[in-house]
Amino acid sequence: MTKLGLPDSVQVCLFDLDGVITRTAVVHAAAWKETFDEFLRERGGGGDEFRPFDAVADYNQFVDGLPRADGVRAFLASRGIKIPEGSPDDPPDRATVQGLGTRKNDLLLKRIRAGGVEAYEGSLRYIRAVRASGLRTAVVSSSTNCRDILRAVDAEALFDTRVDGVVAAERGLPGKPDPAPFLAAADDLGVEASAAAVFEDALAGMEAGRAGHFGYVVGVDRVGQADALRAHGADTVVTDLADLADPGELARPADRAGRADPSDQEPQA
Repeated sequence: MTKLGLPDSVQVCLFDLDGVITRTAVVHAAAWKETFDEFLRERGGGGDEFRPFDAVADYNQFVDGLPRADGVRAFLASRGIKIPEGSPDDPPDRATVQGLGTRKNDLLLKRIRAGGVEAYEGSLRYIRAVRASGLRTAVVSSSTNCRDILRAVDAEALFDTRVDGVVAAERGLPGKPDPAPFLAAADDLGVEASAAAVFEDALAGMEAGRAGHFGYVVGVDRVGQADALRAHGADTVVTDLADLADPGELARPADRAGRADPSDQEPQA
């Protein structure tokens, strides 16, 4: 290991957004819960016992880290429910995969606009230190709201490239656990997967890191699932990214971008 808790071979760092950089996992879980609970109540109107969406267990197992439509399919399949796929322009009150996904996104955006996004300060300090050491960075997220969330926490300038739900749709990339989004980010930064470190909190992200044969995979345990993260591919697990570095390695909070000029550059799409 070298500085910042990473192998000498690592040249770039690829960070997931929700649960790694920002606390939006809680906001996502709340939006999913409201969406699914409303759907399940309406579907169970004939007297079936209502079993709500668990914002911890169901979120972590079925939707965390996945594109919205995949999350809808995975959770409903766990309940033995199959609904029409629908189309991307379905309204939020339509009982289709796409309609439920739209409903969830509307609720998420409402919470974000109400100030429901916070960053993990330890993660920001670590990312600044990574950049100050000369390593390049990317944010990799299934969210189509990634740029808005980064801007909300003043962190957009900390990344050289962004591969999110918008970019994935433009490039035709499959979502996690497929490694394609992380591989695309590494390619954007000009390195092979073996020279990249992946930072993830979701089990689907761990699987993507392992499947993509990345140089190092860091699991970030926010919910007490360290063993599961290791089982799904993590090389190491921490509860805060700052734990990877020695205190003296972490950049000062005032060092916003970690480099002299990244705030003057627009991240690549």
